[in-house]
Amino acid sequence: MKDLGAQIESNAALPDMGPAKRTTARPAPKGPVGLYDPKNEHDACGVGFIANMKGVKSHQIVRDGLFMLNNLTHRGAVGADPLMGDGAGILVQIPDRLFREEMAAQGVELPAPGQYAVGHLFMPADAQLRAHIEELIVQVAAAEGLNVLGFRDVPVDNSSLSKAPHIAESEPVHRQVFVNRPQGISDEDDYERRLYVFRKVISNRIFAETDGRDNGFYTVS
Repeated sequence: MKDLGAQIESNAALPDMGPAKRTTARPAPKGPVGLYDPKNEHDACGVGFIANMKGVKSHQIVRDGLFMLNNLTHRGAVGADPLMGDGAGILVQIPDRLFREEMAAQGVELPAPGQYAVGHLFMPADAQLRAHIEELIVQVAAAEGLNVLGFRDVPVDNSSLSKAPHIAESEPVHRQVFVNRPQGISDEDDYERRLYVFRKVISNRIFAETDGRDNGFYTVS
């Protein structure tokens, strides 16, 4: 007890350090700084999985997926502003009938189901940069033995986004790109590998052209 009393008395004699000072978080750098390089960033997501065991396509799976997504709110990294978080989404099979109707309105006839792929892209708001990126995607596709069938604007409802000014300024343009399956590739794994290489080459080319700066481009799926 004597030692404890001495410790309490010693602590009571500590000098007054004054009021605590607030620290202001600095925004993440948009390009390489020292040992930091934004291209090495990785996601860490909470994931759920819902499927029909018999492979039956149904909108109920989408509804169940949205219900499950609501139960992952705690993974959304929400702070003081409840509308500002990391975001979330669901990955579903290609809705062939919907895409067929949408692209037909552009005069594009899609191949049979399984003979094309769809990429969902975050694109910059700058129309000139966006057009350049789309040209680059077409060029890379040709170099990889693929053919871009067309692009599609994705309807969005941004009413749930935070009203903070910098959030509105950073909202991406949603675009989808349609790519055919090359002749001679019948194996699904080979096609998936070809698409993976296509995706990585695009990302690396755009990253290199913009010197590692934040360019507003991201391949979602």
